[in-house]
Amino acid sequence: MVRIIAGKYKNKRIETLKKNDTRPTGEKLRESMFSSLGSMYGDILDLFGGSGALTIEALSRGGERAVIIDGAVDALKVIKSNIRDLQEDIEVYRNDYRRALKALHKRGRQFDFIFIDPPYHKELANIAIHMIDELDLLKSDGVIIVESAKNENIEVAPFTIEKVIEQGTTKCQFLRRGLDD
Repeated sequence: MVRIIAGKYKNKRIETLKKNDTRPTGEKLRESMFSSLGSMYGDILDLFGGSGALTIEALSRGGERAVIIDGAVDALKVIKSNIRDLQEDIEVYRNDYRRALKALHKRGRQFDFIFIDPPYHKELANIAIHMIDELDLLKSDGVIIVESAKNENIEVAPFTIEKVIEQGTTKCQFLRRGLDD
């Protein structure tokens, strides 16, 4: 279990997956991430949703709408359980992240905040970043928040790194479009 740190859902307990290969973003890192982001607004996309904790934290702090994607059946059950009592505009889809990104593009969707927190060392973040750019899913003033292992090489181009937070073995990078985009 983890808890929501701030906002209207402060102290809400969030169920997490029981499997060893999933790791919810710890409270200390989530606090640093959201403090760096400041006030939340607009549309949120959470790829590799896990428990949905990042989305719930963002909505708790003022986010308006959210889409959560995860390919695992057990993750979807946990996410749906965690959001069941929330009075929020949240869409949850079980899908491969690549197919989901293409489907969102076809629907003309764009997001203010995109969270990418995939299993580490599998190049999934790099593929997702490339697709987000190619499919134009990030609003012009939007932010991509990528969580990875500290020693993992994340290819951020054509985005620029606005900020990096490192905690333990984890790295969190905040990406924006370059000034000349």
